[in-house]
Amino acid sequence: MPNIITTPTPEEYAPFYADYIQRASAREDMLTALSAQPGEMKSILGNLSDSQARFKPGPEEWSIKEIVSHLTDGERVFSYRLLRISRQDETPLPGFEQEDYVRTSGADELPLADLLAEFEFLRRANTLAIRNMTEKATLQVGTASGAPVSARALIYMLVGHVEHHMASLKEKYLPSIS
Repeated sequence: MPNIITTPTPEEYAPFYADYIQRASAREDMLTALSAQPGEMKSILGNLSDSQARFKPGPEEWSIKEIVSHLTDGERVFSYRLLRISRQDETPLPGFEQEDYVRTSGADELPLADLLAEFEFLRRANTLAIRNMTEKATLQVGTASGAPVSARALIYMLVGHVEHHMASLKEKYLPSIS
């Protein structure tokens, strides 16, 4: 069981994910960050009404509820990749079209509290699984979306993906609601 999940090298992930890795690296301890993020999300978004959580800063933007749903989708996809790669499964894993997932999620019709709870439960399960991984498992490399990716890079992506979207919510969404 790793105490510290070291930062992946650029060869361990596609360039698209560099922002996520960088944002996660700022958190330093991935296990602490993984555990803390659901509470941080709830603290920032949990007091919004369902009407407020439908806010979009522009017609082509996602609503707050859609972002939370997208974070849950990302949690599922990244953690599935993490499981397969950490278990030395060499099968190339496909990408997914996030716009299609958001469009068909129906998130705006769901209670924000349920969306936040779903993310929290998934993250708690993923955190337990990651805590129980050996260092060897975190160093495994596989292929996802046509590019090499390591298990530890996927752990950083789980954290960095949330950091990326929470920054967007704080900058573009929440000031317009207050």
